[in-house]
Amino acid sequence: MVHQSSARLDASFAALSDATRRGVLSQLGRGDASITELADKFHMTLTGMKKHVGVLERAGLVATEKVGRVRTCRLGPSRLESETAWMDTYRRLWAARFDALDEVLGELQRKEKTVDERKKRQ
Repeated sequence: MVHQSSARLDASFAALSDATRRGVLSQLGRGDASITELADKFHMTLTGMKKHVGVLERAGLVATEKVGRVRTCRLGPSRLESETAWMDTYRRLWAARFDALDEVLGELQRKEKTVDERKKRQ
């Protein structure tokens, strides 16, 4: 289970790591598009766009359907729930660490203020 989940996360984050692929997802969020339309939109070759779509498809972020000579792309079945849960775990961890750091800094500032007040009275 952990290995499968890790492989899924790896595929998703690898797919999302590229600006063009994120742009393709954004474009497909507005509606289905053929690989030719996507290639034109992103000013790339059909071969280059097919590679990007393939990465997104393997990650479950895009689904394609070939009708005749046209391969149409749409958003895939993955809703990024596992990825969001993974990120949320680390978000909570870092938030707790930053809250603890804020407490330490606040205490240091209070101590510094107390020392300054004592110096002014002397």
